[in-house]
Amino acid sequence: MTEAALEMAEPCLGLRSLRVLARLLDYPTAPLQAAAGEMIEILDGERRLSPTLRTALMDWCQRLHEADLMELQAEYVAVFDKGRATSLLLFEHVHGESRDRGQAMVDLMNEYNAAGFELDARELPDYLPLFLEYLSTCPEAEIGRWLGEIRHILALLTARLEERNADHALVPLALLALIGADGDVDAHRPEVQAETPDDTPEALDAVWEEEAVRFSAESDQDCALQSAEGRRLAERKNVTHSEAVRVLDPASADARHQGDQS
Repeated sequence: MTEAALEMAEPCLGLRSLRVLARLLDYPTAPLQAAAGEMIEILDGERRLSPTLRTALMDWCQRLHEADLMELQAEYVAVFDKGRATSLLLFEHVHGESRDRGQAMVDLMNEYNAAGFELDARELPDYLPLFLEYLSTCPEAEIGRWLGEIRHILALLTARLEERNADHALVPLALLALIGADGDVDAHRPEVQAETPDDTPEALDAVWEEEAVRFSAESDQDCALQSAEGRRLAERKNVTHSEAVRVLDPASADARHQGDQS
């Protein structure tokens, strides 16, 4: 995955808007700011999203373009690098520290390899921006299947980012909206409001103090999955239910938006 590079001119079987959403979750850089106009143009043409959501995303792009880069980077660190409740590693929310996470990584890597999608060695395969980059190359039926499988993660992540007043909440919300599942967030908001923040100095100190490697781990990968935060997430493990989910076509999306407004 190239850093903050859109490369939108390349033909794509999937949705160009997914590449924009991927970039919006990346660490802010000058190239990202410079691409704001192109991102706004692509989002404006995404009729699967409601006018309200499109406007919110485009306004955010404009703020990214105009803001001080160092301030944007500090905000990003505060949201994603302090605590793991807002982790952009998908399987961390599902499998925690269990070995199932390692197998899920392998399975996803196999999907990428079969599609000829090459990874940058710097990122894990379940890093959400990278995953969205992959989905942007897929047919819409495949996009709908994948988004349907992770919808519970997206809904929880949306609620947690909203609780931190982060514009980044718009990305998972938009992904849910693409499959008509944005209402899923409602069920998670009370739960998230009752959570103990994991990004306070006290919470971060507790994680460091409890961090320990299980010496019976059979591989380096197993060791990497051992953490206090992983144990917490494992206790809250969600079960993914497979169901038929599809990306909304623009016509049905327009009808849905009009119905919401009536």
